[in-house]
Amino acid sequence: MLSPAMPAPVTTAVEVRRETILIDALTVKYGAFTAVDRLSLSVRAGELFGFLGPNGAGKSTTIRVLIGARAPSYGRVEIAGHRLPRDFAKVKPLFGYVPDTENHVEEFSGRENLRLFAKLYGIPLTAVEVALARLELSEAADLPVRAYSKGMRKKLLIAREILHRPQILYLDEPTANLDRHSTDVVRKLLQELAANGTTVFLTTHDMEEVEQICDRVAILCRGRLVECDTPVNFMTRHAERKVLVQYERDAVVQRETLDLDDDHERDRLANIVRDESCVRLHSQEFQFEDVFLKLTGQAYS
Repeated sequence: MLSPAMPAPVTTAVEVRRETILIDALTVKYGAFTAVDRLSLSVRAGELFGFLGPNGAGKSTTIRVLIGARAPSYGRVEIAGHRLPRDFAKVKPLFGYVPDTENHVEEFSGRENLRLFAKLYGIPLTAVEVALARLELSEAADLPVRAYSKGMRKKLLIAREILHRPQILYLDEPTANLDRHSTDVVRKLLQELAANGTTVFLTTHDMEEVEQICDRVAILCRGRLVECDTPVNFMTRHAERKVLVQYERDAVVQRETLDLDDDHERDRLANIVRDESCVRLHSQEFQFEDVFLKLTGQAYS
């Protein structure tokens, strides 16, 4: 478990236009191109929030605004009650950011990399050992980072960004390049952080990750918010009742997927069961990836 001395949770960690706060919808333009188009959403303290969308949807631009690297063209963004970009100096100590690329000092060991940042943060060096242990990097801590695998590098980056126990943690593809065990380690860490009051705001291509750990998910497409809800509610609302039926005809096994909400296909299923030699009936499980494809019209790639 993480140290119990976690920072007290903030009331509202991330806000992008809601009636309860004084902001307008977030818009970010690059010349004539609108990367983020009137985005409105809020994220609560201690929430594990998934931010999804196909390539070019506006996810990276939104995160750049949230970390103070890009000013809004229009609209207003507040972090823990502080206005961006005006109050960036007050916001900067509150968050950690794990990008999809890493920038470690290659010749330093993992421990030396973390010690460097602990000194920059002005926090005790004991935090380094806690972070190394939590990401299962203690045994490799004295190896130079140039000898680390891609997965170890990603875990070291996450370890670095939790050193100062941020109130908000932004992550871009946190489990990319990780094996199954390391993926579980990172997911459990994120859940523990959220349980202790840290707001976790992540992008991911892993739809299983969305279903397993996200409290809510926002889906963007072409810069606009499509929907925001819990993964369960998404699937309940958009689920399609389908069944895979296998039957034998002329000594050959045939397969069809039929929609139980379609009158014609229900009749077709009844005819197969009555007239054919039915081998197998199997309900088709509706997954979050199906929801994503249905709402955006694009695969998550």
